[in-house]
Amino acid sequence: MKDLIKEKKLLICVGAGGVGKTSLSATIGLQAAIMGRKVLVLTIDPAKRLANSLGLNEFGNEETKIDLSATGLQEVEGELWAMMLDGQKTFNELIENLAEDEETRRRILENNIYQGITDTIVGNQEYMATEKLYDVVSSGRYDLVVLDTPPVKNALDFLDSPGRMARFVDKRVMKWFLTTKVKKKGLLNRLLNGTSSALFRLLGYIFGQDFLEDIAVFFVNFRDLYEGFQERHSAVEKIFRDPETAFLIVCAPHDPALEVANFFLKELKNRNMHTPAVIVNQCHIADYDSPDPQEFLAEEAANLMQDLDSYTDSTLLARMKTAHKRLRNLSKAEDILLKKLRTNLQPHQSLCRIPRFHGEVHDIHALNKVGMALLNQDNVGKKC
Repeated sequence: MKDLIKEKKLLICVGAGGVGKTSLSATIGLQAAIMGRKVLVLTIDPAKRLANSLGLNEFGNEETKIDLSATGLQEVEGELWAMMLDGQKTFNELIENLAEDEETRRRILENNIYQGITDTIVGNQEYMATEKLYDVVSSGRYDLVVLDTPPVKNALDFLDSPGRMARFVDKRVMKWFLTTKVKKKGLLNRLLNGTSSALFRLLGYIFGQDFLEDIAVFFVNFRDLYEGFQERHSAVEKIFRDPETAFLIVCAPHDPALEVANFFLKELKNRNMHTPAVIVNQCHIADYDSPDPQEFLAEEAANLMQDLDSYTDSTLLARMKTAHKRLRNLSKAEDILLKKLRTNLQPHQSLCRIPRFHGEVHDIHALNKVGMALLNQDNVGKKC
């Protein structure tokens, strides 16, 4: 993990929802900044407590610098920046960047058809995440970008999303418009007099002439963006396969999350995407051979509880024994699950475990604690 954080330019955290991808993304970003790198953590929907842990009241679509003085370290040479995806702003910026002039941008952004479909497009977090990713990676402003991917319903949504808009504008109807070098009026005449004239005349009757004009304007203007979407599609897919990019699969030590992790291992391998590590978060780690609390603490407990009711010390030690037995059983059960996961790893792939810490990751100190566990795997546990 130290080498990945020091050397890669893009780390993408993927996995099931609810396994701690956002916290681990922030943790990795913090450790990279401590190592002296300028880092951006791009997150999709962070919990409010994580924003607070980074010293922010809220995230936005603008890069925000994080104050690292709270780490307690005397000097942090690097910089940590954070951003939360705003789909609407990202898509509007995309249109502004791809449009050839101010007039074209204005016509598209004010077009009723565009405004009607934009909610559906920007609501697709996987697609918008890849668009923003393209912008920040290609800008060259950061040594490392850490992407916290959305909690996808379909695990392939994010991997397939770069080409979604390219495929949209590549439909037969768009190709039909691309071959027609006409302005709005000429295109509208073609709609009303072509092979689909009955359909468009019906639409015009139902929705009015203005609706047909909006369609004509939309496709004429969107036609000019076709090459831009295709270029971005190819660029993002190239970024995914770049040697300086790595996918980190994040999971938890239970069957549903491990099933998603195994799925990603298979899919990323099939797509030739570099996947050097699986990070298992919130592990119960215990020493199987630790002594019985009754033997280890009986004398100390008796001395400390002299003024309490009789049997208080023995009751406490009995509860400690029961709790520790449960912890060991959880640890053993998780080890069995993780041994199954190991059989699907390639020789170059590592499995990292993060202990389950008491309480929430509520401040930058907690993030740093998680980071220490991530970077010092030799101290996390010997069995797995």
